[in-house]
Amino acid sequence: MKKLSLQLLAVSVTLLLTSCQETKKTTPVAKETKKELVEERVVGSILTAEEQANMTPEEIIGRLKKGNENFINNNLTQRDHSMQRRKAMIGQFPKAIVLSCVDSRVPVEDVFDLGIGDIFVARVAGNIENADIVGSMEFATAVAGSKVVIVMGHTACGAVKSTIDNVDAKALGMNSLADLINEIQPAVTETKSEGDRTSKNEEFTNTVITNNAMRTVKNIREVSPTMAKMEDEGKIMIVSAVYDMESGKVTFNKD
Repeated sequence: MKKLSLQLLAVSVTLLLTSCQETKKTTPVAKETKKELVEERVVGSILTAEEQANMTPEEIIGRLKKGNENFINNNLTQRDHSMQRRKAMIGQFPKAIVLSCVDSRVPVEDVFDLGIGDIFVARVAGNIENADIVGSMEFATAVAGSKVVIVMGHTACGAVKSTIDNVDAKALGMNSLADLINEIQPAVTETKSEGDRTSKNEEFTNTVITNNAMRTVKNIREVSPTMAKMEDEGKIMIVSAVYDMESGKVTFNKD
């Protein structure tokens, strides 16, 4: 009887040790599988020439809108920037160029959930056009193949507010800023309002911001026959938009 009990005890210990060993073997596999799934969701690729060529301007705007939804919902794409940086050394094929204000609160790539090599970004206070900016847009579209040009204003724009409130930058010794304000002034003049025409009137200010972006689009078409022709042929789209800093939403305007 004692011998039988010892045999049963030995069998039990053997089964227990075997079970523990199997658990130890399967645990690392489960961890490795989880790690692989995480790595699969991290984007390391960049836009290729073929992908750029196959997209239409309308499709690109649709993708930018979807990317903006990701930004609003705090669901930005995970990216391997080191890998993207290395791959981008081969060449760049951005799908769009965005003209934005210099405001530090407008992170253009994040706003559209984009990574390295996805878009060109040009910045100037008040998102107005000048010869250098338009030249950069011509390079982006006619040379590098981008199919969408976006002029993106934003709420609470300091440059627009200064223009609305008639800030005399020249008297402050800032002649270049005075010239920039003069470029925005027509958008203020053209905006009708029966209320207070100061930056304290948020509705009026936001309308000026929208009109200023739309006016910049109009100016781009006028000063760049190359891009105007490309747009007429359906090769590119030139549009304006406004970024709401509070909600994070980008609203595209009908120019």
